[in-house]
Amino acid sequence: MLDEVERWLPRRSWSVSDRPLGMLLAAKRSTRVSVVLPALNEEATVGEIVTVIRRELMSAEVPLVDELVVIDSGSTDRTAEVAAAAGARVVARDAILPRIPAVPGKGEVLWRSLLVTGGDVVCFVDADLREFSADFVTGIVGPLLTDPSVEFVKAMYERPLGDAPGQGGRVTELVARPLLNLHWPQLAGFVQPLGGEYAARRSLLERLPFPVGYGVELGLLVDALHTVGLDALAQVDVGVRLHRHQDDRALGRMAAAIYRTAQLRLSRGHLVRPRLTQFDRGDDGFVPRTHPVDTEERPPMAGIAEYARRRVA
Repeated sequence: MLDEVERWLPRRSWSVSDRPLGMLLAAKRSTRVSVVLPALNEEATVGEIVTVIRRELMSAEVPLVDELVVIDSGSTDRTAEVAAAAGARVVARDAILPRIPAVPGKGEVLWRSLLVTGGDVVCFVDADLREFSADFVTGIVGPLLTDPSVEFVKAMYERPLGDAPGQGGRVTELVARPLLNLHWPQLAGFVQPLGGEYAARRSLLERLPFPVGYGVELGLLVDALHTVGLDALAQVDVGVRLHRHQDDRALGRMAAAIYRTAQLRLSRGHLVRPRLTQFDRGDDGFVPRTHPVDTEERPPMAGIAEYARRRVA
């Protein structure tokens, strides 16, 4: 590990207990905090997450979060209804910036969320978390409220796979961590570089490009490093993350998108063929299935005319 990273780790790695809720409320002052949940067919979990945030962080006694927005990216179940009933403002992905046709992908939703939120600090939380704790929000928002030198904060946590502790995050261990250690060793200290829970200052997010798909977490982390430097990045231990795990095929497609995101940042030139072929066993042997790999990125939001007009207004 680089000497710079060894010095960074104890200085920019905290526990959620290091900043009690009272400290955050005292430090918040006029800073507005937005929480965004990107959601696609998450009716089983989104309601509880919204309920916990509203009850514990949006009351008159604890006004830490100013707005809670669920961006529904085309759910075919009751995600939007459940989220709205629990108290979130629900916005359809396709209703945001309609002049630019939306494409499938988590990064697309996060990028568009900047247009329908107003917080100085924007906090992203995945909508498939089970046994959700408000610590996931207070932990990653805390450093941004109490330390003006911090710009971007990732959550870190234990990720069990079924009953096996520490075995979650397979794409992190097999793809993202090797890529970061080899090509961006300054980021080798991040425990969960692909985690979906992170917060950042709007002034940073609006300057970053957003990969539209699974590469968004790695892309934002790498670009934040290049934009504001390692010391402006931090991580907070929020405990244990329980969520729905994807099968190996889906993880393979995720890994390909993450590799492509890394390759683009390494070369900014010629790209390998953006396709991934996987195999299913059929009646007559193995059948190839080829999937496109996310190749599109959205530009920094600061350059979008509608966003600039909204900021002036």
